[in-house]
Amino acid sequence: MSIFFSELIGTFFILLFGSGVVANVVLARSKGQQGGWIVIAFGWAIGVFVGVYAAAPISGAHLNPAITLAWVILGKLDAALAPVYIMGQLLGAMAGSATAWLAYKKHFDEPNDPAAMRAIFCTAPAIRHRYYNLLTEVIGTFALVFGVLFIAAPQQSLGALDALPVALLVLGIGLSLGGPTGYAINPARDLGPRIAHALLPIPNKAGSDWVYAWVPVLGPCLGALLAGGCWMLLMG
Repeated sequence: MSIFFSELIGTFFILLFGSGVVANVVLARSKGQQGGWIVIAFGWAIGVFVGVYAAAPISGAHLNPAITLAWVILGKLDAALAPVYIMGQLLGAMAGSATAWLAYKKHFDEPNDPAAMRAIFCTAPAIRHRYYNLLTEVIGTFALVFGVLFIAAPQQSLGALDALPVALLVLGIGLSLGGPTGYAINPARDLGPRIAHALLPIPNKAGSDWVYAWVPVLGPCLGALLAGGCWMLLMG
């Protein structure tokens, strides 16, 4: 299996479980309706666990352009391979969220809050303030990338057995830092499903909130740069 398909499949699992758990909690007539934030955070973490475990032996399981960016900065990845990783991640995120939509298709056809349906695909802030929303994403992604660097060291990539600590790290970020923005902490995780939301034939859907879409893309990239810089200072 190639790096491209490894990253695609791993990211597919993250979004299948992640979009799926949000759909389970917010959609009308779902058996998990109103399950709450803890259910959502655990669903995303399990998606990360499965995705990392599946992709680690082939691609190192970046599954996130922010991780890929940090690995390039630190010399752990040839920059020429970064587009292959990122394209696999973006398409995997689109496919995973679209598959979750298919699984819940009849529930999407029921009367639902358009904003809640959009939340199944992409993030939105609880209090809209673009600079503080950006800062929250920077902090969350810094915690993710810096934590992953410690988990992966001294390896060049994540091993399959590191799937559990990475999943627990994502769970902790969701529970502790996820409230303000919904913790995208991954440009592909937000942008790919946002595109899917725009394309899918969802009844009565709201717009895809493109005016906010730059925040969960730029914030994670800045957080990754900050984490990579701190790592280089710390490790010399």
